[in-house]
Amino acid sequence: MIPTTRSRRPRLETVQRRLDRWRQTRPHAHAPLPPRLWAAAVALVPEHGLYGTARALHLDYGTLKRRIDAIDRDERDRMTASFVELPPATDRDTCVIEVEGARTTVRLRLNGLALTDLAELTRLVVGPAA
Repeated sequence: MIPTTRSRRPRLETVQRRLDRWRQTRPHAHAPLPPRLWAAAVALVPEHGLYGTARALHLDYGTLKRRIDAIDRDERDRMTASFVELPPATDRDTCVIEVEGARTTVRLRLNGLALTDLAELTRLVVGPAA
């Protein structure tokens, strides 16, 4: 059976050809690599690894790594809480704070904590409001 959908991830050979063509037609020897070629190289890293991709495409390992790290930072920056619900609480209820991350969940169970104490704890953890 022939697959009917194409993978969005470029193939290594395709990116190699695109890079070779760009290197032959670039305006000068130190011209920066276009963003689309960097994006194609970055897309290959999950399949071929950082070192394998850099070596196969003749790219600087450190520069490719910085691009991967920048993407990871951007994804972390986009992960923000979209909704927080606090149930009505009496003065000294048990409070459970649960934070879900990409790889783990942190759960804090605080007994006998007033909402004012919770606000102070939040300021200590997050820092003062800007």
